[in-house]
Amino acid sequence: MNTQKYTRRSIFRLSLASAVTAFFSDRLMAQSAAPAPAGPSGPYKLPPLPYPYEALEPTIDAETMRLHHDKHHQAYITNANKLLADHPELSKLSPEELLLQLDKAPEAIRKGLRDNVGGHVNHTLFWLMMSPKGGGEPAGPLAAAIEKTFGSFAEFQKQFNEAALKRFGSGWAWLVLKDGKLAILSTPNQDPPLLEGQKALLGLDVWEHAYYLKYQNRRPEYVTAWWKVVNWPFVEELYAKATGG
Repeated sequence: MNTQKYTRRSIFRLSLASAVTAFFSDRLMAQSAAPAPAGPSGPYKLPPLPYPYEALEPTIDAETMRLHHDKHHQAYITNANKLLADHPELSKLSPEELLLQLDKAPEAIRKGLRDNVGGHVNHTLFWLMMSPKGGGEPAGPLAAAIEKTFGSFAEFQKQFNEAALKRFGSGWAWLVLKDGKLAILSTPNQDPPLLEGQKALLGLDVWEHAYYLKYQNRRPEYVTAWWKVVNWPFVEELYAKATGG
């Protein structure tokens, strides 16, 4: 008799436990299936990558691309939209116009706008400056300008790499058009070249989030490998537009 009661009680407890487990499992599945909360609405939206996350492997791994684009770039956009929420007049400006007219923004948000709108501008270009079919050397007028300015493509690469490697902490290395001539520039944080009156043609992100998953502390290895994915046709297009070609 006692054995029968124990068995019934055990069955009841097991049934209750199963029901509770199923209930919470359903809740967890529903939560995981729900879309993530959207960031604040605003003038800026995350542009899609022009290629799959894994398209730049083995130079840049898929997980780095996913985090860099979906998390870091999105964070700059989310933060910028938050800062602009109460400033509709500033929201009407393009990102580039806003950066060039930061004095119109309240002083309390200028630094935040510089960092986050700058990050948005830089990364929007960065994705396009790379391609699964990239690498090699430029052609046409840009190649001729590089040869004239630096003496050779190899010398240009050397100076560009030095700018990327000597950037202490976080920042970028750039090939820019300055006063109608090519130049190499390094900027801190997310400062784009336009803040110095220069047109960006090619940029390399040397923030650690751009390479650390694959290369750890080996920034030189990342810089060297990156040339294999440079989208020279896009850079040539930027140069043609900047020079009126």
